[in-house]
Amino acid sequence: MAESKEIMATGRRKTAIAVVKLVKGKGRVFVNGRKLQDYIGNMPAVEMMIYRPLVLTENQEKYDVRVKAVGGGIVAQAAAIRHGISRALLKANEEYKAVLKSEGLLTRDARVKERKKYGRKRARKRFQFSKR
Repeated sequence: MAESKEIMATGRRKTAIAVVKLVKGKGRVFVNGRKLQDYIGNMPAVEMMIYRPLVLTENQEKYDVRVKAVGGGIVAQAAAIRHGISRALLKANEEYKAVLKSEGLLTRDARVKERKKYGRKRARKRFQFSKR
């Protein structure tokens, strides 16, 4: 069983987790066994967001990307995929660090939904006050 060299990395955003594998190839992206366009539908901004680290490092034609994404919504998964691709590219070549870091692609976006507190409608919203 001869396997080609693949680079693995994990990306996260909100509750979405993406396990990314970079393999030498022609620039195709597969998410959960489907082509990227089939997975995200007609959302060109999200597609550009995913390809951003590959475009910045000029690797869009050098690697095939295979992703297993779970949790969150489509946009959160796309951000997790972008984070995972950035981390995998960094493993492939340390020289990409300056470019990726300046664009903020190596930083995990830690903003998550705040939990609901008891005695409140949501995390911070209160019930309407009635004096009489």
